Amino acid sequence: MPTPEQQALLRQLPQIEELLHHEALAGLTTLYPRTVVADQSREVLDSLRSDILSSTLSSVNLNDIVTRVLKRFVALERPSLCHVVNASGVIVHTNLGRSVLAPSAIEAVDDVIKGYSTLEYSTQTMQRGSRHDHYEKLVCNITGAQAAIAVNNNAAAVMMVLREFCEGREAIISRGELVEIGGSFRVPDIMQLSGAHMVEVGTTNKTHIFDYQRALSQNTGLLVKVHPSNFRMTGFTEEVQLKELRELADTFLQQTGGTHSAPLVYEDLGSGALVDISACGIKETTVSECLQQGADLVSFSCDKLLGGPQAGIIVGNKELIDRLKKNPLARALRLDKMTIAALEATLRLYLDENDARALIPTLHMLSEPLADIDQQAQELCAYLKNSLNSSWVNVSVEDEISRAGGGALPMCDIPTKVVAIEFLQGSALKCDRFLNQNSTPPIIARLKNEHLLFDVRTLLGMVDFECISQALRNYFEQLNSSK
Repeated sequence: MPTPEQQALLRQLPQIEELLHHEALAGLTTLYPRTVVADQSREVLDSLRSDILSSTLSSVNLNDIVTRVLKRFVALERPSLCHVVNASGVIVHTNLGRSVLAPSAIEAVDDVIKGYSTLEYSTQTMQRGSRHDHYEKLVCNITGAQAAIAVNNNAAAVMMVLREFCEGREAIISRGELVEIGGSFRVPDIMQLSGAHMVEVGTTNKTHIFDYQRALSQNTGLLVKVHPSNFRMTGFTEEVQLKELRELADTFLQQTGGTHSAPLVYEDLGSGALVDISACGIKETTVSECLQQGADLVSFSCDKLLGGPQAGIIVGNKELIDRLKKNPLARALRLDKMTIAALEATLRLYLDENDARALIPTLHMLSEPLADIDQQAQELCAYLKNSLNSSWVNVSVEDEISRAGGGALPMCDIPTKVVAIEFLQGSALKCDRFLNQNSTPPIIARLKNEHLLFDVRTLLGMVDFECISQALRNYFEQLNSSK
């Protein structure tokens, strides 16, 4: 029961009609349907009632209530999904949309959204075509696969493979690969949802080929390997390689005299590296290498190391891919025209690896030399010194570490340079909040030791420099005007 004080505050809350007739809100009904204005007002009042009953509100002010309603309509007019400046140093930032698309991919999307497109139409045969045709040959040329199918992300790809080839059968997997990635995506849960019976082998840190061999049976559908994604085990560890699983599957087929089909070897590669990136200090197995080592099927993300839009691709044996294309999930999980346009344009850049490294932002950011990063940092530092009052801040260039992000390469430290802001007025924490909540576009930096850091490895040149400079000026102007 509310206390007497809470009851008194509750009685002070205005009725909906009283709010709607308030002079500051009356004009809203000419801009929005009256029901919308009433609903927004009701939600504000409901929130205030909760605050009163939880003893977090000690007074009621009508003007404050009206201001809260008006702020809701300002928020309604502002898009929730918008462009941001990524100064965090996390290259494939899941919360910020993962990979930045290449200019040619952006142009391709712009072209197909203007009107009709050849999504499922062939101008050569003048008949219905397949949406797979736009990317499949490119994927096969790049990876050496016989066939490919793309779905809306790699989680969907994993589900589809398990459902088609292992429903009601056994999928053998190492305990060390039963990962959970972002959004509580757990391999055991996907196994269960797909209808596959998961058979765990080995231990958390060590799995041997004989562990798989002991578990192998006539009901085994898949031998599964899963990319560790956002973690790595070090120390006393051992894992089974793909080529060993291939040999085990082939041996099983020989031992049964061909009376039972061999289990398929499947790798959920996750990261989606299409080219060797070891030259920039990063070792990651490529899709081609997985196929060469004997995988029947490999699935991977398109918006991580591949540097494209959100999608998941499954590559491998043509007969197996054809089965996936006929699976009912293929339609439920298929790509839309904008994603296909971006994916096709991104894949075309991989026909020349030099183009891919230079023109795909993710690859370029991962491999950009530290000397070039330092030059950009010095330019941003000078730019901010010229635009900001020296009584507000000290600006310097510091050594730091960038991250690949996106659940890929968690142990990889990428040397970088940041522009560090030391606050002589205001504070790093309050400025960071301002850059997030009051800047257009929002700017995502990082805090360290009471400094605000802008990592130039993930900035997109002068256009981002100008946004950062203007946002910092706005923060200090607001700060000084409130004094």
